[in-house]
Amino acid sequence: MNTLQDRYRKLLLETDTRFHRYMYGRINWNSRMVGLTGPRGVGKTTLVLQYIKENLPHDTSLYVTAEDFYFADHRLLELADDFVKRGGKHLFIDEIHRYPDWSKELKLMYDYHPELQVVFTGSSVLDINKGASDLSRRAVMYHMQGLSFREYLALFHGLEFPVYPLEDILQSKVEIPARFHPLQFFPDYLRQGYYPFSSEDQHIRIQQIVNLALESDIPQYAGMNVSTGRKLKQLLAIIAKSVPFKPNISSIATALNVSRNSVADYCLYIEEAGLIAQLRDDTGGIRGLGKVDKIYLDNPNLIYTLGGGQVEIGNVRETFFFNQTRVEHDVITSSVSDFRIDGYTFEIGGRKKGRKQIEGIPDAFVVKDDIEFGSHGVIPLWHFGFGY
Repeated sequence: MNTLQDRYRKLLLETDTRFHRYMYGRINWNSRMVGLTGPRGVGKTTLVLQYIKENLPHDTSLYVTAEDFYFADHRLLELADDFVKRGGKHLFIDEIHRYPDWSKELKLMYDYHPELQVVFTGSSVLDINKGASDLSRRAVMYHMQGLSFREYLALFHGLEFPVYPLEDILQSKVEIPARFHPLQFFPDYLRQGYYPFSSEDQHIRIQQIVNLALESDIPQYAGMNVSTGRKLKQLLAIIAKSVPFKPNISSIATALNVSRNSVADYCLYIEEAGLIAQLRDDTGGIRGLGKVDKIYLDNPNLIYTLGGGQVEIGNVRETFFFNQTRVEHDVITSSVSDFRIDGYTFEIGGRKKGRKQIEGIPDAFVVKDDIEFGSHGVIPLWHFGFGY
């Protein structure tokens, strides 16, 4: 316990509190049990350490990671018991998915120690969500994704802007200072601004995130063997070279030498891990259950890292739009254009994109890259990076 506390205090000293992710103010930190999920590398650990540092008594709080060697011969529940006996009130557990039977022990903590608040995070979204179903009456769950363009400007350039809801963006209410030129920063964000770490060795770190998700997180917690993990990498490689990718399940199954059902399962696992995004139609009625129309890489940074030098700017634009808008909205495919959101239709393109495809369609907008300002149904692409 003393060793864990020493590590925790060292981490607090090293935690920078000058910038907060969008999720920081959305979490109900008064809940007895809070779960925070999201892809690797989006800043979950930093967020919880910031909250402890700024809001809680350090002597009655404790941060641990479930990957710590301490848990090779100690149980989480045992730690909680000991911590409460010492006057502990707030226990934060990072990388919870690394601990076997984590959901069972969290339930026991909740039931045995009503005076203890437990906050846990996990990168393996699929496994967290499976376990969270057992904790539905106890844990309040949140999901966080990478930086918006607005957050990128704040973190890396010290430029602060408010969040603009979709309705404000559609009504051209995004206001920018006279000397601010967003296109000076936007290409860099698309290449290397989605993850909240410095651009030094950016592509290597993103590759590490991808490999850990495919080789460790998904296989370990979806009960896959090593050879199946290799097939996940093959599938992601196929998608990365073809996005936006209209899935032909039969041909993919043949290429991977697996069943059609396996391909759909693999895509879901990779999507849950935050590496791809599947654009569905609205036939499912419930979010995420419609038929998959296209598959994208999750964010533009992955395109530049995994694209092998063959980056198609139209794909980058669509990926950015899909990635940024789905945080707050259900984004579905459009039969006449690129995307539909809440009854609105969106056609994505460059500066010269016209309205021909959406002519006569009500509530339809052209979203253009390479422009600073819009008018008359034309919206700059970068505006959609201010939605969270």
